[in-house]
Amino acid sequence: MAAKEMNNRQAYFNYQIEDKYVAGIVLLGTEVKSIRDGKVSFNDAFCMFDHGELWVRGLYIAEYSHGTVNNHIAVHDRKLLLTKRELKKLETKIKEKGFTIVPLKVFMNEKNLVKVEIGLGRGKKEHDKRDTIRKRDVEREIKRYLP
Repeated sequence: MAAKEMNNRQAYFNYQIEDKYVAGIVLLGTEVKSIRDGKVSFNDAFCMFDHGELWVRGLYIAEYSHGTVNNHIAVHDRKLLLTKRELKKLETKIKEKGFTIVPLKVFMNEKNLVKVEIGLGRGKKEHDKRDTIRKRDVEREIKRYLP
């Protein structure tokens, strides 16, 4: 059974994504089983650097329904795995004003490894968000009238 991807739609609304990376993530066994069930939430999730390592904070992975007393904690910091070159590139970009790293998608690749797509984004202004809403509404209207 292939697990579906879980997307962070709110990130595309709040940020102008300029660059994307695919990172591995360090997980426990029950976390992987929960991800297979699609129990992931991106509310308040963001990435941060700590001692040269990239961590995702605030990513909610629900406790596994068939877990035991050894079940994982739903929200805790999880380490992201990238190459040194990618980490250095991201760290230099983050020091520029206005950039942040947000998780965009959690998915399983063809080898059944859990991956996280992260995006380097710049926060949108209020008028940019209104433009996004306007474009989405126009596209919805066009789809409604086309066969």
